[in-house]
Amino acid sequence: MTTKFLRRGWSRYSKLGLRRKKKQIWRRPHGRDNKMREKRKGYPSVVSIGHRKEKNSRGKINEQKTIVVRNINELKKTGKGEMAVFGKIGKKKKIEMAKFALENKIQVHNLNINKFLKEQKKK
Repeated sequence: MTTKFLRRGWSRYSKLGLRRKKKQIWRRPHGRDNKMREKRKGYPSVVSIGHRKEKNSRGKINEQKTIVVRNINELKKTGKGEMAVFGKIGKKKKIEMAKFALENKIQVHNLNINKFLKEQKKK
């Protein structure tokens, strides 16, 4: 399990990421008396050498290689041991691709296919 590096003071203000996941991003701690910058015991860890993942597991999710997919032709090319990640696409194409992925048992990381298709049927 990798460490989640969070900005200093993220838990104090909403603008720094309190209850806002997208804002919880890493910023290097600056400041003369900053305890985090000094890497003192009891303070959150700071990004440094040694925190990188193993080379063979980098860029993988659940031991599967991820491929960004933007159309059905790219989705057809996904093989065994590969996981599709839908890119920035419109709803019409996304529905098409979700149905194709469900039929061919292709795993999609950033979409719950059954839930998505059920919501589209309601509409």
